Amino acid sequence: MLYSIVKAVLQFILWPLRLKSEGWKNIPSHGPVIIASNHISNWDPVVVALSVKRPICFIAKAELFNNVILGNLFKHLNAFPVKRGTADRQAIRHALEILEQGKILGIFPEGQRHKSDIESKAHSGIAMLALKSQAPIVPVACLGTDRNIPWGWLSPLVVRVGKPIYLEEYREQKINSATMEKVSLEIMKEINSLLSK
Repeated sequence: MLYSIVKAVLQFILWPLRLKSEGWKNIPSHGPVIIASNHISNWDPVVVALSVKRPICFIAKAELFNNVILGNLFKHLNAFPVKRGTADRQAIRHALEILEQGKILGIFPEGQRHKSDIESKAHSGIAMLALKSQAPIVPVACLGTDRNIPWGWLSPLVVRVGKPIYLEEYREQKINSATMEKVSLEIMKEINSLLSK
């Protein structure tokens, strides 16, 4: 309920900024989905959520939940914490539960913000979740969110959604570091191709 209200308010506030969503029909209308986006600004989860009709459960760094008020707000907006730099088993279990329930999981595979003109590698966590759940991965590129507010946002912000990546070829394979590395590279390749269009 709160997710829908906040989304409607933000859509109204950001409407003059001409947020453009390209390819949003590539997102499956039902069933588990992993959205994998580049990360150049704190605004990225906001514009991605506004561009996707279905609610998204974002994985967010644990530090954002240290403040009691903000932490509770993020939880009510379907976000949940992950401890970076560790194998956070609780976060992994929760992410898999979300996918088992047929929901959308939102991840920034780079793990932290990066400049828009620098290519980076994906952490293996997204590949592991995709391989375990067999949920399709939808690559997403945010463009323009790193520009300074307000004048930098006079040009349209763009959220570009790519075609789903399905992992049937790995269904019978053992999940190991080599497989996760291969899937991670494929994800970032698709995201970077969206950025360069």
